[in-house]
Amino acid sequence: METKTSAGVVIWLTGMSGAGKSTIASALVNRMQTFALHATMLDGDVLRTGLNSDLGFSEAERSENLRRVAHVAALFCKEGFVVVAATISPEPEHRESARKIIGADSFVEVFVDTPLEVCERRDPKGLYRRARNGEISQFTGVDSSYHPPTHPELTLRTEESRVEECVDQIVNYLTRTRRTLNLV
Repeated sequence: METKTSAGVVIWLTGMSGAGKSTIASALVNRMQTFALHATMLDGDVLRTGLNSDLGFSEAERSENLRRVAHVAALFCKEGFVVVAATISPEPEHRESARKIIGADSFVEVFVDTPLEVCERRDPKGLYRRARNGEISQFTGVDSSYHPPTHPELTLRTEESRVEECVDQIVNYLTRTRRTLNLV
């Protein structure tokens, strides 16, 4: 199968831990590849074990973490990739900074809107339990705030929609707004 060339785009998935960002990101990358597009996933948890392993969770370190993720995303985007970044990005300033670094025309903010109680019930890594037991501090949703986007390009409600439906919503959005992606 021949790979198509396209203008790059960054799909920035934001939401709390357990919202479904990484699951959706992985499925979206797979779908983009079925369209013969270069696509990659930047998972916040994975990047924190390598590229950003020197950073903690203070406000300054969270900002630096997301600045680095945005710069990596921008590099892939400039090469024509569909980049799916799955990060909590709890503050509006983090998301706006990423939009500026990447470029507003190439940035698509997607809010993975999942109620806290659903995220806690899912808790695939046991992080909420550990945060509630005092083993983890500054955990988003427990003792650190998450400020939802006020005007994301797209909102996904994972409590109501299956993963494939969420991916369909993103693909439909991209088809309507990003003609250069050749999603046909």
